[in-house]
Amino acid sequence: MTQDLGTAQLRFEEFHPSEMIYVVGNEQNYHFDVLKRVLAHLGKRWGSHIFHLSYGMVELPQGKMKSREGTVVDADDLMDEMLMTAEERTRALGKVNDFSEEEAGELFRMIGMGALKYFILKVDPKKNMLFDPQESIDFNGNTGPFIQYTYARIQSLLRKSSDTGFVYDPLMDYRQLVLHVSEREIIKILYSFPAVVRQAGEDLNPSLVANYAFELAKEYNQFYQEIPVLKAEDDDMRSFRLLLSSFSASVLKRSLALLGIEVPVRM
Repeated sequence: MTQDLGTAQLRFEEFHPSEMIYVVGNEQNYHFDVLKRVLAHLGKRWGSHIFHLSYGMVELPQGKMKSREGTVVDADDLMDEMLMTAEERTRALGKVNDFSEEEAGELFRMIGMGALKYFILKVDPKKNMLFDPQESIDFNGNTGPFIQYTYARIQSLLRKSSDTGFVYDPLMDYRQLVLHVSEREIIKILYSFPAVVRQAGEDLNPSLVANYAFELAKEYNQFYQEIPVLKAEDDDMRSFRLLLSSFSASVLKRSLALLGIEVPVRM
């Protein structure tokens, strides 16, 4: 408690924050309630601007992910396991056959860390969760690698278009086109991005952004399976679908960036 009192004072003096948010497990609820009360008794008016974002506990299949009792899980060990699992899964799927060792290593890092971060952040902060390293690295379903793969798929599509010499026109008036239902759904999801980010900030809930990214990736993959892009019926439709793909990739990248997750251009 004395350490947190001193640290809070130093943070306030150095950064002058309007609010200090402590992201700590829900087992510390009482501790932070006492911290605010002690600061109030000490006459620290800014103490009322301390907020405890009470996170649910993260558990692993073999026990709780905590360091003070029970099963001790070292974060470095967990990350090493994620990198090994990412390498095993990615090599098994043949996704790095034409990669150099350096490129492959960077991809394994992106996938492993992306899987770890996404699997934890997609759950509402207040809920307890079970983290399964094997389940988190799945290229199908609500996972980080699935969204990363969608982004890489779009980049491959854009490269193929560029190789043919076809360039989409972002300034063209596409309003006369008759859109497929999947295209309209993607546009609706893209339009809601600012509102989702704003709500996530207000609620201190990154899971809103994580699940938004998954919904966008899922809808885009359905569109990709159902509708021809490079072989569209005419140049105007091909240009629109490439533009829609490019914008979808941009929003996916920005969404994951808000979660601290990188995206590969090849996968």
